[in-house]
Amino acid sequence: MKLIIAIIKPFKLEEVKAALAEIGVEGMTVTEVKGFGRQKGHTEIYRGSEYTVDFLPKMKMEIVAEDELVAKITDTISKAAKTGKIGDGKIFVMSVTDIVRIRTGEHGDAAV
Repeated sequence: MKLIIAIIKPFKLEEVKAALAEIGVEGMTVTEVKGFGRQKGHTEIYRGSEYTVDFLPKMKMEIVAEDELVAKITDTISKAAKTGKIGDGKIFVMSVTDIVRIRTGEHGDAAV
């Protein structure tokens, strides 16, 4: 099992979610987050004063999937989230050693 974490632009969330549903992804967790990478934020003018916005709004998607589906899921996210501009995001893939369904106590694949 793998945990796939994708950081994407907020306006791409619905497009990514729809693309994942088409390939059979049934569950995910989405969180509104803020952060920056190489773009280092940007400057804005508010009431005549210029200020720097260091942390940009992003969406964090978390999906647990079987090893065989990871490449398909990461490819789908990459294609759906891509704008071709700086700040499109990142995808991280990590191993999951165990999963426990709280309601039933099931472990592993049965808990997903």
